[in-house]
Amino acid sequence: MGLQGGSLRMAQLLLVVLPAFVLFGYNQSGVGGLLSLRDWNDHFPQIDTVDAKGAEKSHKSTVQGAVVSTFTIGALFGALSCSWVGDVLGRRKTTFVASILTLIGEILQCTSFSLAQFIVGRFILGWGVGMLSTTVPVWQSECASSANRGKHVVLDGCFISLGYTLEAWINLGFYEQNNLPLQWRLPLAIPCVISLIPIAAVFSIPESPRWLCNKSKIQEAKESLARFKGVSPEDPEVVGEIGGIELALEETGRSAAKLSDIFTNGKERLFYRFSLCIFLQFLQQMCGSNLISTYSTIIFQQGLGMDGETSRILSGGALTWKFLSCFVAFFTIDRFGRRKLFMFSGAGMAACMLALAVASSFPKSNRSAQIASAFFVFLFNFFIPIGFLGANFLYCAEVAPTRLRVAMSGISTANHWLWNFVVNMVTPVAIETIGWKYYLVFLCISATIIPVVWFFYPETMGRSLEELETMFSEGKSIPSIVRESTKPLTGSLLPEGYREKNANVEEDEYA
Repeated sequence: MGLQGGSLRMAQLLLVVLPAFVLFGYNQSGVGGLLSLRDWNDHFPQIDTVDAKGAEKSHKSTVQGAVVSTFTIGALFGALSCSWVGDVLGRRKTTFVASILTLIGEILQCTSFSLAQFIVGRFILGWGVGMLSTTVPVWQSECASSANRGKHVVLDGCFISLGYTLEAWINLGFYEQNNLPLQWRLPLAIPCVISLIPIAAVFSIPESPRWLCNKSKIQEAKESLARFKGVSPEDPEVVGEIGGIELALEETGRSAAKLSDIFTNGKERLFYRFSLCIFLQFLQQMCGSNLISTYSTIIFQQGLGMDGETSRILSGGALTWKFLSCFVAFFTIDRFGRRKLFMFSGAGMAACMLALAVASSFPKSNRSAQIASAFFVFLFNFFIPIGFLGANFLYCAEVAPTRLRVAMSGISTANHWLWNFVVNMVTPVAIETIGWKYYLVFLCISATIIPVVWFFYPETMGRSLEELETMFSEGKSIPSIVRESTKPLTGSLLPEGYREKNANVEEDEYA
């Protein structure tokens, strides 16, 4: 029979979710700390900004940004591909294919003997990570209970941050040894081991019961849900939940699921829900998250004028602090809700970006300003994971309908990678040219989070995915949906007729 209940959910978490998102964080930031290494620049002189001067340095900064961003372009296409293949292959097969792609990309990267080989490897690696970042949160949310769904998916952010942290300290460790090629080749090779874990384990975890229902595999869906709950497939709780999923699919037209539906509103308000996902993923990147995580070493070394060793130590410390701060969201996401965490995180990030801009405007020789800048980088890393390093993936999976969940998550996650690409491309040049003024862009965008979330983002905490479906389709207007969502839970949001039909399903099963 295999693992069931809590043991199965833990296996899914440790054998699929953890490696998938550690790969996300590690590989996204894995090159940032290598860009100033001696052997790296000797090996890839086309992107050597350490020894270049003037116009040549500006040109190489642009090329460097493009090379680093190749990963992001691959992730963008990987996320988009899930809109077509995700519902065809299912959650498990998509995760397996994605893990294979990450392994191929990592092997090509760490064995690179030319910049072209490195770029190809980085693109393939990004494609795999993009597929993982789309599929795994959906699989999680579809298998988790409504009471603890937030904790389950917010752990994604903790694991992303763990990847950032491992990358920073591993880079520092190899920076301290004298074999120059190994300073960058081994840090790029280590994630190959991590990619093997989901490849080996993914088919030992049951498929998503909601995907199985959508494919009319009802008995398999019952068995899958029963294993996640640790009960019999004929348990009333399993029968009732499967009946609710079936009825929700009937209400929303299972057979009519088309990608183009996302861009129509209608009774289900699909375009409104899609817009929530798109803008949330835009905010996740353009509030400065990737700037601080990927380029923290560059910020400390080139932006603030610190030496290489000190910069790497501070970068590792900042990312370790970010990992620890992730657990604030873990303990609060299902207590205070998604909206409050988004707004609290946005306010804190805006304040930190303002302070960072002011402190960085002083000359690099000003030690007090250096200390203040480093402090606000650390403080920013406290606020970002509270609302925008896991909760954003959770929210997009929650507001999307079952029949279009992967498609909607895929396109919105591709948008996340698009803006990630923009930040990766622009940052090396921006730090060299406009310096502290660059932080003002992220200040302005972070400041919009509070009003946008307050007026447009409904609360999803504590509702089943089927109840959320009803909340959007039954609401009279966007303000009324937001208003109703913030009221205390007094029972099911499902309309009376819907609940009666669900009850009849259970009665029929035991008649």
